Amino acid sequence: MHGQNQAGPIGVLLSGGLDSAILLGDLLRSGRRVQPIYVRCGLVWEAVEQRAAESFLASLRTGKLDPLVVLDMPVGDLYGDHWSTLGRGAPGAASPDDAVYLPGRNPLLLVKPLVWCAAHGIDRLALAVLKSNPFADATPDFFAAFASAMALATGRRVEVARPFESLSKKEVMRLGEGLPLELTFSCIAPKNGKHCGQCNKCAERAAAFRLAGRGDPTHYAAASPRASADLG
Repeated sequence: MHGQNQAGPIGVLLSGGLDSAILLGDLLRSGRRVQPIYVRCGLVWEAVEQRAAESFLASLRTGKLDPLVVLDMPVGDLYGDHWSTLGRGAPGAASPDDAVYLPGRNPLLLVKPLVWCAAHGIDRLALAVLKSNPFADATPDFFAAFASAMALATGRRVEVARPFESLSKKEVMRLGEGLPLELTFSCIAPKNGKHCGQCNKCAERAAAFRLAGRGDPTHYAAASPRASADLG
């Protein structure tokens, strides 16, 4: 890893969804000590999502897993009356990927975790970015430039690692075999603490389980969604 500290922990930006949960589990299985970090932005799904992340972590029961760190990065003053803050009008199951784009999402999710990692001697922060991610703030150029800027700001370089950046959703789901994926959460419009079954992210979740050739353990508030996107 070109001088990176392999004995120390690696930070993982954990959302509570499938990809980041599988990333965390895969790192643990490889023998790494892992520091999970959750960033709370004040979006409508986060209370349920954070509980899911905590349940997933509690189920792993390993001494290699450090306690969850929760950092606040409120975005209400940026996003205003948006579906992500209001809880209505979320993109539906048939919507394209760019319908769920949140402006500046990755910079906002990265800035405080990178500062926290630099302050606590952690040299790598891992994100579960997949090959299919279509957004400009998920490119190698963006991550390299952002990490360099943060190194100038903090005086310590923290690598932004993307172990899944060349993998498809199907390949990532295969890595999730044996993990308690039923405890993850992937919905942007939860209903009474459950996956709504009607939003873009519920459709993506249902498609991921189909791609993996396994039953979907998710309890949806509505009928199991049909995904329009090709997750590869």
